[in-house]
Amino acid sequence: MSGPGKSPLVAVRDVEKSFDAHRALRRVSLDVWDGEVLCLIGASGSGKTTLLRCINQLTGIDRGAIWLDGELLGMRQQDGRLHRLSEAQIARQRLKTGMVFQRFNLFPHMTALQNVAEGPVQVQGRARADAARDARELLGRVGLIEKADLYPAQLSGGQQQRVAIARALAMRPMLMLFDEPTSALDPELVGEVLAVMKELARGGMTMVVVTHELGFAREVADTIAYMDDGTIVEAGPPSQVLGAPREARTQAFLSAVLG
Repeated sequence: MSGPGKSPLVAVRDVEKSFDAHRALRRVSLDVWDGEVLCLIGASGSGKTTLLRCINQLTGIDRGAIWLDGELLGMRQQDGRLHRLSEAQIARQRLKTGMVFQRFNLFPHMTALQNVAEGPVQVQGRARADAARDARELLGRVGLIEKADLYPAQLSGGQQQRVAIARALAMRPMLMLFDEPTSALDPELVGEVLAVMKELARGGMTMVVVTHELGFAREVADTIAYMDDGTIVEAGPPSQVLGAPREARTQAFLSAVLG
């Protein structure tokens, strides 16, 4: 959390991103502190997912800068000028983050255990036995140890998403990014995924979550940021943003969503 002399784990400064004529992000700035849960809310197309993808360097930014753990992302300074990092250097930086997408993207030919263990072996060069041991521990953490030897097609959507969370955690990230992780699930399966995310939050994992689950955001978030038209309209604790929003656009969004 913030405090004297401390720096945020994630610092986003004046970030802009356009896709052809569409300005997806407009001078976005925010901080995410170590151990904090930030929930991004807003209508579809407001820039939430683009911001998340920029933090994970899946989408390059046009202007501004992003730092993670004090390291400038995607660029290096030399002789007073900025130079873009190589893809290998960007991939190394990306190892500090774990990302969970709307779709689970599990390897269909691998068991749940193999899906979780494969990244540490192939990317981090860890011994397969060690990675498998950690994968079993993580599957237990998300409540799926009994499903370790099943393939994705044998799992429900909620179970597949929990395997995807375990897979991201297996890389030992300092930051977890979630892009509407329950939007592709049947309603009865949403709760089991949110329960895992709540447990991560209680354990002190730093998280940025794009979500339409306002009840979850109210319960778990330290900070909620409402986005509209590529900008952060309002940000603050859930009690303020959801309970007593100051901006007319925030009020209109919540009125439309909550009725």
